[in-house]
Amino acid sequence: MLLAALSVWSVAAAAQQADPAALRQACDAGTHATVLRADATALPAAAVWLDASRLQWPGLAPAGAGTRHRLLHAAGGGIDATPGQPARGMDEALPLAADATPLPPALLLRHRHLAPGLRLALPAAEAGMARLQALHRGQLVLVQEDSAGRVLQATRAQAAAALDDLYAPAERLADLGVHRTAGGLRWRLWAPTAQAVWLCRHVTDTAPAAPAVPALQRDDATGSWQLQLPQPQPQPQPGGYYRYLVDVWVPGTGLVRQRVTDPYAISLGTDSRHAWAGSLDDPDTMPPGWATAPRPAPRRGTGSLVVYELHVRDFSRDDAGVPTALRGKYQAFADAGSQGMRHLRALARAGLTDVHLLPVFDIASVPEAGCTTPTVPDAAPDSPAQQAAVVAQAATDCFNWGYDPLHFNAPEGSYASRADDGATRIREFRQMVMALHRTGLRVGMDVVYNHMSASGQHAQSVLDRIVPGYYHRLDSQGRVERSTCCDNTATEHTMMRKLMLDSVRLWARAYRIDSFRFDLMGHQPRETMVDLQRLLQQDNGRAIQLIGEGWNFGEVADGARFVQAAQGRLGGTGIATFSDRARDALRGGGAGDGPAALVARQGWLNGQAGGQAEGRDRAAAMAGADLLRLGLAGTLRSYSFTTATGERRRGDQIPYAGQPAGYADAPDEVVNYVENHDNHTLWDIHAYKLPIDTPADQRARVQLLALATTAFSQGVAYFHAGVDLLRSKSLDGNSFDAGDWFNRIDWSGQTNHFGSGLPPAADNQALWPLAAPRLADNRLRPAPADIGFVRRGFQDLLRIRAGSSLFRLPTAEAVQQRLRFHGTGPAQDPALVAGELDGRGLAGAGFRHMLYVLNAATSGRAITVDSARGQPWVLHPVQRAPGAADRLVATQAAFDRASGRFDVPPRSAAVFVIE
Repeated sequence: MLLAALSVWSVAAAAQQADPAALRQACDAGTHATVLRADATALPAAAVWLDASRLQWPGLAPAGAGTRHRLLHAAGGGIDATPGQPARGMDEALPLAADATPLPPALLLRHRHLAPGLRLALPAAEAGMARLQALHRGQLVLVQEDSAGRVLQATRAQAAAALDDLYAPAERLADLGVHRTAGGLRWRLWAPTAQAVWLCRHVTDTAPAAPAVPALQRDDATGSWQLQLPQPQPQPQPGGYYRYLVDVWVPGTGLVRQRVTDPYAISLGTDSRHAWAGSLDDPDTMPPGWATAPRPAPRRGTGSLVVYELHVRDFSRDDAGVPTALRGKYQAFADAGSQGMRHLRALARAGLTDVHLLPVFDIASVPEAGCTTPTVPDAAPDSPAQQAAVVAQAATDCFNWGYDPLHFNAPEGSYASRADDGATRIREFRQMVMALHRTGLRVGMDVVYNHMSASGQHAQSVLDRIVPGYYHRLDSQGRVERSTCCDNTATEHTMMRKLMLDSVRLWARAYRIDSFRFDLMGHQPRETMVDLQRLLQQDNGRAIQLIGEGWNFGEVADGARFVQAAQGRLGGTGIATFSDRARDALRGGGAGDGPAALVARQGWLNGQAGGQAEGRDRAAAMAGADLLRLGLAGTLRSYSFTTATGERRRGDQIPYAGQPAGYADAPDEVVNYVENHDNHTLWDIHAYKLPIDTPADQRARVQLLALATTAFSQGVAYFHAGVDLLRSKSLDGNSFDAGDWFNRIDWSGQTNHFGSGLPPAADNQALWPLAAPRLADNRLRPAPADIGFVRRGFQDLLRIRAGSSLFRLPTAEAVQQRLRFHGTGPAQDPALVAGELDGRGLAGAGFRHMLYVLNAATSGRAITVDSARGQPWVLHPVQRAPGAADRLVATQAAFDRASGRFDVPPRSAAVFVIE
């Protein structure tokens, strides 16, 4: 009966579907989707397919006498399963039986998050491969019925596991997207639940579709659709553009003809309307010299990375040294004489290894044609007028951080000189990479595979309109999870995992990307990240470092669905996660603090350790100092030292926010930082936390001290672009959509843009009463000399780190053996943190011993080290050089050989060595 029903539907539908005029009209229609047959039901998806033939209905008790369970199917939709009435409108109803057979371990693990419930199975006679595949191309409703055939309960079933089982060979497909072959061009799209797929072709990005709209042919083994077309002769025609028409059943909407771009598109036309049909090997995609361009040598170990996190538009938007037409574009990096490139070259010479670019794949939020630049009024530093002008055009302006992916494999067009030409954005992206490589800097990408900009029937929902319900992680009712702020993807599903792996491998291979930073990596399976690391090494013949945000939250928290690539779960992999331990101890408080807490919750840098004598404040200061020490030691779970309690404790015995502070098994599993694109910049957070009368030159000293804590830590050293220029966002704590105005960088070092007006109201208005008087206070605005001090001081810190392998110890054992802290325990001065590194026998150490002393106090402090008596300690050559940036350290940091006492000036980081 099923096959007969399919035939009736397909014959009726084919007449409509194959009409050339209708297809051509759909290719150029003003709407992205057309409902061919509506679905009036609004059922949840409370059941889950466990594999191709078994389901589980969580919360459902075993059936009572006379009840039954059936799977209703209608190829073209129309099922009505109203409770209390017999079901109708289906082509057939398949009986389901209770299933008590043990599940394989892999299935138990995959579905560990499911609540208990009734497990059901299709009878073997109904479980043939072709039959099961056909079921998923139509409407499916699962019902529980009473003895009279009336519906008791009805639901849909989440189908991802069934599709993974039915189309397992699809994981091995190597030609998804469009590819040039000897015979012409071949397209392949994975759309296993589609009923038909056609190709709309366009000669240019703005041209109407070609009259012929050829159909793609389905491959039943993989669920993919493919089409081979010859190239025009005698010369192949490069480029061209295309979209797909996909007829697919969308639960709750009906049978829909989707006009959609290709998830595997390697480039696009303006505003991502069309996918580009060219090749990454086309001459037009390669800048001059690409084939032989030099590339920095690979780094040994993740812990060798020193990273500068940079937004492409921020880099040059306000750089007067860049031609106007190139500002905010990829090509600005190729302007060797610009202020920004001179700054990056200086950092590279000092020891910076990597520039990490905020998302540069195709994003949804910035118009690529006609984006606007707000006219911001010249208003008072504490005025709301500036933010009002920025917010009024936020939806149409040229700025966004870019954490809203649309196409993973294509460069973002707003950074290209021409968004309407698919080859241009590829060529100019490669030109940017070449320019950075020429400076000796490796190039990293911030990648966002944990969510998409949209799902469902939204026009910018690419994945979900091709295979509805598959690519996104769903909750117990079939709703898309949004714990990451947007529509979460599910890389535990085979083809979403494949898309991520294929995408990252493409960027590394085709664009020579050297490292990747994963947004919310804790939402990815550890196994997938480890596989990716192996594949990248295999593809490129070199290590490609992976780092990411390993936060543990949301629907995947604590391993609810898989072992996460999160803090504490990556031991032995060399994949690093950002550490919030030392960050929070240094800055104080947390990102969610309200107005009162934002000022009151000080950190080690800004007052907590600055002289409190007794009681609770002293205890908090000592706890903060211990967290800093642990951070300097790589946040290792096994590293032990004498803590403020007087006991010698391991890192995993030190508390942090209700969990162990130490979580890493090796230093290269940790990213150390005190500022990145998220939350307030250091300058801005200190505007709240430091005493209001702290002069700007002292604020600059606090900033340099903060950078020293990162520079001297074991593991990855990660810095936000402009942190060395005292970058301010005028107190904006979330500038992702705050426009150019609140995200400016002045590479000339004349201003840090503090006092550019009150920050945008949406995320900051509760703080305006605190922000306004600070923005208007000239004491909080640095002079060029203050900026220059930190700029030069930061480069000195990079030179110190780069000059010794003691800051890149490879193992926890090496850190324990070579790093020890002085002045610890309950009698400590919490404003002083002193760490001694033993370089004897270590290649590249540079010194027999090195000792850094970090002083957060507002006065000079001293620490006596008994073992230092009689030893020839001297100030580090970088800090004692005539051109050293910190003259206070150069002239006042001292060592008394007779007593073993080290003196360090206020708010300073001094490094002593035995040469």
